[in-house]
Amino acid sequence: MTIRCEIVSQDRTVFQGDVDIVVLPGAAGEMGILPHHAPVLTTLKYGIIKVRRNNKEELFAVAGGVAEVQPTIITILADAAENIEDIDIVRAKAAKKRAEDALANLSPEEDRDSYLVMEAALRRSNLRLDVVRRYRRVSGNITELDEAL
Repeated sequence: MTIRCEIVSQDRTVFQGDVDIVVLPGAAGEMGILPHHAPVLTTLKYGIIKVRRNNKEELFAVAGGVAEVQPTIITILADAAENIEDIDIVRAKAAKKRAEDALANLSPEEDRDSYLVMEAALRRSNLRLDVVRRYRRVSGNITELDEAL
């Protein structure tokens, strides 16, 4: 028995398919969603979505959003989401550096909106790098990944 899962970010569909279980980083903690789950609407915090099907797990970094759970489908509308295998380490490190540099030159009192945007960008970059560090293997060699980070 499976449940349909759709993960959609602001610009694209990140994942869709029938799965055995979905684990979400809900605002109140991790939530495991199985087929025929009771209807739920929840906000998501920054974290990892785990999707398991046929004893294989796919992981997605998610930067907030909402999830609607129905007995036969779970729809995740993410502020930002990507498969951890698709994360570009060099790009994530560059984004982190840009955000850190911008924050160093901004004052939250003077330019609150820009400060909050850069703060969110830094959180996303840190999430992406942390997820890669914790879960992804490069050619099966963790040393190679550590050098890239």
